[in-house]
Amino acid sequence: MTDTSPLLRDLNLPQRNAVSAPLGHARILAGAGSGKTRVLVHRIAWLIAHHAIPASHILAVTFTNKAASEMRHRIEHLLGYSATHLWVGTFHGLAHRLLRRHWEAAQLPQNFQIIDSDDQQRMIKRLLRAMNIDDAQWPAKQVQWYINHQKDEGLRASHIQTPADPYHQTLLTIYQAYEQACQQNGLIDFAEILLRCHEMWRNHPALLTEYQQRFQHILVDEFQDTNTIQYAWLRQLTGKEGHLFIVGDDDQAIYGWRGAKIENIQQFHHDYPSAYAVNLEQNYRSTGHILAAANAVIANNRERLGKSLWTDVDNGVPIQLYQAVNETVE
Repeated sequence: MTDTSPLLRDLNLPQRNAVSAPLGHARILAGAGSGKTRVLVHRIAWLIAHHAIPASHILAVTFTNKAASEMRHRIEHLLGYSATHLWVGTFHGLAHRLLRRHWEAAQLPQNFQIIDSDDQQRMIKRLLRAMNIDDAQWPAKQVQWYINHQKDEGLRASHIQTPADPYHQTLLTIYQAYEQACQQNGLIDFAEILLRCHEMWRNHPALLTEYQQRFQHILVDEFQDTNTIQYAWLRQLTGKEGHLFIVGDDDQAIYGWRGAKIENIQQFHHDYPSAYAVNLEQNYRSTGHILAAANAVIANNRERLGKSLWTDVDNGVPIQLYQAVNETVE
């Protein structure tokens, strides 16, 4: 019997399968232009309307505040009422909210301050001067990248084995001094937010259990862009009883330079072997010629999970190759 639910009526078959997936873990491999945001929005509305899951038991994670705002608006439009208890936000926005609520458990002062990238770099410069370290050999921007990278990997200075070479020994010494300065002054940087929240839950199991019982359904957009600490945070919150629903595309993993780990989406089925899997391959954005070329290029990528985009619109104008002799001509 055809399901005529308004939440499924205007979706294609794979989109329907994703939205109405059984309760549990799920991995939705969504190609470009395949309606992944629509699937996420309808899935959340489906959980609330069809399964009677309270909005307060749902956590939706995106990568930008704009995407989070749009998602909330579309969910409320589908439901026809305001879902005020639904938590939708970015990784850092959600973790910051938790740290403000539980500042004592996080070993932070109540009025702790978040420093932006510029403030962080200025602080590192002051430390370099105080430590008589040559900022020509250890530029503040490079030190900043090193510190943030370690935090994205979930590593404190105390976790890192003393390197053999003097250059990295000095970087580690700066990291140690930076951590001490931040703690003494009640400051946390952007990379610290998620790491501190992860440590707070690890050190306070009862608090973690409270949030595991609350957020029984966790949905994540652009999963291919998650880094080590973000995936660790998700797995920690999901625990043994939660349901993790991820949407991503390994073919669109372009943020490795800032710490994103494509391995996360590849690892997901190893971590959750019973996860329901759906591929969204129908493209609503491009013509046939463009998709054929894109499929041919991306097919050369090794270890991709595999899908082939298609469209039911015509092939469009054939692709032309143009080579400009310089930037001005281009």
